[in-house]
Order: sequence, then C-alpha cells, then structure tokens
Amino acid sequence: MAALRRGEATGLDFRRPSYVFLFLALLTIAFHRSGAEVVTLTADTFTDKIKEKDTVWFVKFCVPWCKYCNKLGTLWEELGKAVEAEDEIEVGEVDCSLNKAVCTKVHIYSYPTFKIFYDGEEFAKYQGQRDVESLKSFVLKEADKATKTEMEDEKDEL
Repeated sequence: MAALRRGEATGLDFRRPSYVFLFLALLTIAFHRSGAEVVTLTADTFTDKIKEKDTVWFVKFCVPWCKYCNKLGTLWEELGKAVEAEDEIEVGEVDCSLNKAVCTKVHIYSYPTFKIFYDGEEFAKYQGQRDVESLKSFVLKEADKATKTEMEDEKDEL
C-alpha cells in the first residue's frame, strides 16, 4: 500500500515538487476554462475593468450567504457563455462580502443586484426576469444604446 502511495506502481512519485506543480497547473487550467466567461472583479480590478474602452460590463453583485444569490445557481455562468461571442460585452461578478468598498461605491444595498457599466460609469440597472434569455436581451439592448450614445457624443464634439 505504501508503494502505491509513493507511485511506485505507476512510476510517479507525487512527493516530487515537479509532479505537484504539474498537477496544480492542470487543475488551474481546468478551473479557468470552465468559468472563463465570467470575470471575478475585486477592489483591485473593478475600476480599471469597467473603464475599458468600448466594453460594456454586465456585473452581478452578490454575497455567499444570500439565498436569492444562491438560487441563481449557474445562471450567471450560462449568461457568460451566451454572450461570449459578443466582443464588446463582458460579464463580471463582485463578491460584496470580500469587496465592501466596491459595493458601497456603486450603491449596492440588496442582493443580487445586476448593473451595466460603460466607460467607467453605471449605465443601467437590471430588474427583470432571472433567466438567460431575458438577461441576454437586456445586455444586448443596453450595449447598443451605450454605443449609440457614445457615437452621438462624438458627433456633438465635432
């Protein structure tokens, strides 16, 4: 049994750092690929991300203890996959229990809250049905409005 734990039967010795590193690297890659459509935003990344040029951010603000947040299940990840092909739309989430300053700054008072940001500013707040199609329709419509508003502003400057 001890030989099996050392990997003698398989030729692998998991006590060696190189195997541990390889295992952790593969685990990290698998984890990131499964949830790559939703970006976790933190106090360190939130402001810079929502200011990205020509990018609409649809952000879910939640806390782990909220039954309504937990009831969403994989909805946010499904939305991320549904809008993955949209170059100008990013889907993000903020854990308000870990990033209180961010949530206070953008006036989050209940959970979950869904907001759209464009050019560093809050653009819209979602209050509709909680299903992928409704969320996708909303973010596509608001992204279209945001880009049209920006084009009109640029015309006015000329």
